Amino acid sequence: MGLRINDTIPDLSVETDLGTFSLHEWIGDSWAILFSHPKDFTPVCTTEFGAVARLADEWEKRGTKVIGVSVDGVEEHKKWKADIESYGGAKPGFPIIADEGLAVSKAFDMLPAEAYMPDGRTPNDSATVRSVFIIGPDKQLKLSMTYPMSVGRNFAEVLRALDALQTTTTNGVATPADWTVGQDVIIPPSVSNEEAKAKFGEFDAVLPYLRKTRLPG
Repeated sequence: MGLRINDTIPDLSVETDLGTFSLHEWIGDSWAILFSHPKDFTPVCTTEFGAVARLADEWEKRGTKVIGVSVDGVEEHKKWKADIESYGGAKPGFPIIADEGLAVSKAFDMLPAEAYMPDGRTPNDSATVRSVFIIGPDKQLKLSMTYPMSVGRNFAEVLRALDALQTTTTNGVATPADWTVGQDVIIPPSVSNEEAKAKFGEFDAVLPYLRKTRLPG
């Protein structure tokens, strides 16, 4: 059985280029994003790590920690970070897990239990290790996305999804398609009109089951 939305993530002890720690201890009371890569020194992944490094202020603003995963070792990660900084123009201050034994990749259902890394491995051997996991302070999985090796991830969408998750969790609402901060949110059908008026004030009943409102601020 794979890791599903609202499952508690496994509390693995992980070795990274910034030290060894347990995932739950590292997350603490923060939100967290774990993003995985099939191999160091690969072109698409280098651009993605650069994008994550440039967004350091945005992650901090949202009380969110980021951590990378790759099936290579600590020393490769340290060398790769020089390329990432050179390309991305920002220092990658986040840790990268050295998942040489594939414990994280298997626990997060990115590789089958019988998978192993052959000698002379290539990125194709771990191609499915190309996922994003957004994790709440309760250590539960809130959202996951998986991409093929040929398509770079859109970290503006990861930020947007993170904003939506934090907004819905805090306010007990839902968000419509393409929602961004400041736009109207959706009142869940489980909330009656009377309860909605008491909680949110005025709202727009677009359809009997689709009611929109603007959050204060």
